[in-house]
Amino acid sequence: MEARRAEPDSRRGFSPLLGFGILLLVALLIVGGWLGWRFWGANLLAARSAADTVAQLRADWAANPAPAPEEGQTTAVDTPDAHAAAWILTIPALGLEWPVVAGVQPSDLAVGVGWYPGTALPGQVGNFVLAGPRVTDGRPFYDLLDLAEGDEIVLETRGARFTYSVVLSPADLTVDADADWVLDPVPGQPDEVPSQALITLTTSEDLVDTPDRAVGIGTLTETETP
Repeated sequence: MEARRAEPDSRRGFSPLLGFGILLLVALLIVGGWLGWRFWGANLLAARSAADTVAQLRADWAANPAPAPEEGQTTAVDTPDAHAAAWILTIPALGLEWPVVAGVQPSDLAVGVGWYPGTALPGQVGNFVLAGPRVTDGRPFYDLLDLAEGDEIVLETRGARFTYSVVLSPADLTVDADADWVLDPVPGQPDEVPSQALITLTTSEDLVDTPDRAVGIGTLTETETP
């Protein structure tokens, strides 16, 4: 009688360790894909959207220019609607040109650099305060800590162009995330009446999530009108 050939056991050779390895590989691929999208794909789309917003603002300003101020009057800047893209921030030393949105909620920072409502308006005596992401949402402030004393910060509105000069580099001042004194009209001196126009830029100190914030400050040096 012919001996029956042993049929291979399809389960032979498969182990729990192999199964765990497969699951781990799948998890790594999913996490890697998400990180790639979050820190590359999403940033690329956000940067393109920001460029489109800047172009739209300039086109709107060209089509609907602001009236020239009367002789002896200062250039007026209207308070923008909440969460609206209102102005354009340019930092030549960093190659940055980005829209400024009225608000600092996550939805605001997803489409522009955020302006803290209640702080000064562009060119106004007091403290004009902006916040921007460093590693997400187009990462407009990724290189902010490279900003050096004397570098220019330009803020364009419908009717004027304000140029500030950095007097304190973001690399030289680190504060906690809840350090509200940087929003004061005179930073750190809440009882002092402001006498000059300042700009304050804030962003994450680190490329990972920490409570540290880098803060840079500039003073207004030039105002131009069409």
